[in-house]
Parts: sequence; C-alpha cells; structure tokens
Amino acid sequence: MPHRSPGTTDTPAARHLRGKPIRYYRPRGDAGVRMLIEEGFQAFNAGRLSEACHVFTDRMLDPAHDTTVGLTMAGALTPAGLGGCVIELLDRGLVDFVISTGANLYHDLHYALNFTLHRGSPFLDDVELYEDGVIRIYDVLFPATVLLETDAYIRDFLVRSALDGPISSAELHYRLGRDLLERRTECEEYSVVAKAAATGVPIYTSSPGDSSIGMNVAWHRLMERSGLIVDPSRDVNEVCAIILAAEKNGCVILGGGSPKNFYLQGQPTLWEVYGIPKGGNDYFIQITTDQVVWGGLSGATPAEAVSWGKVNPGVLPDTVVVYADSTIAFPLFCEYAVGSERGRRERKELLHRRAALAEALERQAREARAGGAGS
Repeated sequence: MPHRSPGTTDTPAARHLRGKPIRYYRPRGDAGVRMLIEEGFQAFNAGRLSEACHVFTDRMLDPAHDTTVGLTMAGALTPAGLGGCVIELLDRGLVDFVISTGANLYHDLHYALNFTLHRGSPFLDDVELYEDGVIRIYDVLFPATVLLETDAYIRDFLVRSALDGPISSAELHYRLGRDLLERRTECEEYSVVAKAAATGVPIYTSSPGDSSIGMNVAWHRLMERSGLIVDPSRDVNEVCAIILAAEKNGCVILGGGSPKNFYLQGQPTLWEVYGIPKGGNDYFIQITTDQVVWGGLSGATPAEAVSWGKVNPGVLPDTVVVYADSTIAFPLFCEYAVGSERGRRERKELLHRRAALAEALERQAREARAGGAGS
C-alpha cells in the first residue's frame, strides 16, 4: 500500500515523523495465534477472549443460526491500524453492518488518500508539536496538513455529489465510499469506508456532527447553502429495521460509548416505542477497558442490558465481556475468526436492502398500533 506525507523532509514537522508508518494490519488466520488462544488463554481475561472467539465462531457464525452481526467501534481504532481487521471481516462477510464514531471513519480516509500516520511517543512536548504542525493521538503522529487535505477532499466530494435533503449516515458513507472507489480504485484494500461500499455493508455513525466529517458537512450547509442533512431518525429506523428482519442478532462491541448504545437501543425502540416484541439480542461480545462500577453505558454488562430488553434473558451464556485494550484483543480475535472453518460466509449486503427493510418496519409498527388501539 503506498503512503505519502505532505510537505518535504526539511519542514519542522519532519523531525517528529521519523517513526515507522502505521499500516492497516490484515489478519490471515494464523495457526499459531489460534493455538495460543485455544491452549494458552485459559483464565481471567485471556479466558474471556478465548470464550469470545468461540461465541463468535461457534455460535454467531453458525449457518443454522443465520445471525445478523453488528460491529460497533469507539475509541481511536483506525489511527492505530485496526481498520485492516475490519476490512478483512467485511470482505469475508463476517460483519453485516457497522456503527462507528465519526472520528474512526474520518481517520480511515487518511489511509484511503494515502497519507502517512507514524508511530511516535506519548511523551513529547505538545506545545512544540503544535508549533511544528504535528497532530498527536497518544503515540500516533501525523502532519496537520493531513487534516487539511482530508477536509478538502470531503468538501470537494460533497460539492460534486450534489447530495441534497435528508439522508441517513449510511447513505452518506456509501456515497463517500463510491467516490473513493471511482477516484482511487486500489483503496478498497486499505479503507473501511471504501470496502464497506464495495461489499454492501452499511456504516452508521451515532453522532453525525461529532467528527471532522460532520464539521465539513456543516461547512457545506453554511457556505454552499446546501440542503443536505444527515437525519438521525433515518439511522434509528434503518438500524431497527435491520434488527427486526434478522433471524438472530449478535454484536461485537469495541470500546463502548455512543456506538454501543446506538446498536443496543434498537431492541427497546422496537418493543418500547413501536410495540413490536423482538426479544433482545441473541449474542453479545464486548471488548472494553471500562467497568460497570462507574455507572456508564460503556461499562454496562449484558446482564444489566437484560433489564432493558436489549439482551434476551435466555442467552446470557452466549454473552461475554473481555476487559482489555481493543488494539490488543481485537486483532487476536480476528486472527482466530479468519482462521476458523467459518471464516467466510455469504454477504447479506444490507446496504442495498435498507428501503425494503424500513418499509417492513413501518408496516409491522402500524399493525402493532392498530392492534393496540383495538384491544
């Protein structure tokens, strides 16, 4: 995969950018990693990671269960190189839809546009970095011009796309992915946004304005007087429609935060708001460093989620929380999954079925309301 850094080697930023490039890592199903997880990861959080691998491959990917798998992403995962793991899962049909922070999708675009992010140190002088035009995400470093040029690409895309009126975030990301594929055909192999567009996987963001993509959409509205609006209600209904249509529902949650809740709220939306009792998630896997004692959603357990109707009370044995850093645990999890006998399956291509699924949701919701009114 090619990389390029804006500027020349004699810029002030260059002295901070001597670390190795951060590249998207693509899991290959390494037999040694699988053996380590099977035989070496026996207790505590190693045991939980082994358990998560088995819940995913033995239960969620069992063709007899026909599970619709949602992946949620919070935390700076694409800047750390984890986008390659997501790309591999999308390519193999192991993830059917994604809910991500906008930041992860924005930073994914740096890879699509061939900019270079570097390994660095978390102990640098940030005032000096600021003066030299370098951005730091803990120990990830890159020139500030990467942000400016990525922003410019997004704004140019918005103008040439002629998008107008309310759309879902999945539609926005799909159109952005298609634009990338048309202009940089090779980027499908190193961009989550592009690969999702190519494989028919919808990507939602739970907070459309909370990222640089949202910032540039705001610019487009103000400066170009565009009518484009990313409509959260469409996102809520599309995600609910996907969950409703599934034979079984399962999630892989990286971190927690807003993407976690945006996925899990689908079940309460169905029973609490639309009067359609779906029954809760059938499988639940989370990799997080947060804990339940702080009372936040990020650390809430699947057992707690039962009380909300988010998780089926009869499936708690098929839920697991791994208390670990996603940058460590998720690549191991993906190696195990990719190397399993169920490491590839037919894609559902939900992206192209959203309208029909939303119509089915509306029809069932109206039937439920009519039935309630007559009781």
